[in-house]
Amino acid sequence: MSKSPPRLVKVFDPVLRLTHWWIVLSIMSLVTTSQLAELLEHGPREVVLWEWHIVSGYALTAGLAMRVIWGLIGPATARWSDLWHPSAWAGLLRLHWPAVRRGHDVAASLVFLLFYGLVAVMLITGFGLSATEFATGPLASIFDGTGRFEWLFEEPHEVGFVLTLVFISVHLGALVFHQLRGERVAQAMVTGEQCLAKDSGAGHE
Repeated sequence: MSKSPPRLVKVFDPVLRLTHWWIVLSIMSLVTTSQLAELLEHGPREVVLWEWHIVSGYALTAGLAMRVIWGLIGPATARWSDLWHPSAWAGLLRLHWPAVRRGHDVAASLVFLLFYGLVAVMLITGFGLSATEFATGPLASIFDGTGRFEWLFEEPHEVGFVLTLVFISVHLGALVFHQLRGERVAQAMVTGEQCLAKDSGAGHE
């Protein structure tokens, strides 16, 4: 029996897509400013770059907060329930790959949830560092810029940075992999349309 030709289905709403790209651009700005500041350490532009790094942290905070809220009140494919598939994840351990579904990919959804947790940790430790090193940010009233608690935030922030780069690499690699297989998954966060076989269901576990 021949496979049903694919069809384009509207899946992801504009708010979810905007939030996705807001988070992407915020992370890109955070990575760029931190690396340039390290490269130009003790130079005249270092302080300005760290200031922009902190501003980018505020932008990422806003994006993450919007994602959390939209996961509670948004449409079905934006809800946290669309990312929650414990029985399907257990099936992956038995090498049972779930069928393509409408909405977030079941296998990738666990990684996305872990990544949102990682982003939260990065924001907390980042604002902790800005408070201990520069006496600025939302935690400045608690950590007064003396640097006494820098050790509490520095190592987790550095480990989180490496994990963030790993996630970005794996995410981009997966997109390229699917694209080479003729699966147009990258367009979903651009146009909101997902390419599905005609016999694909609404998409639950």
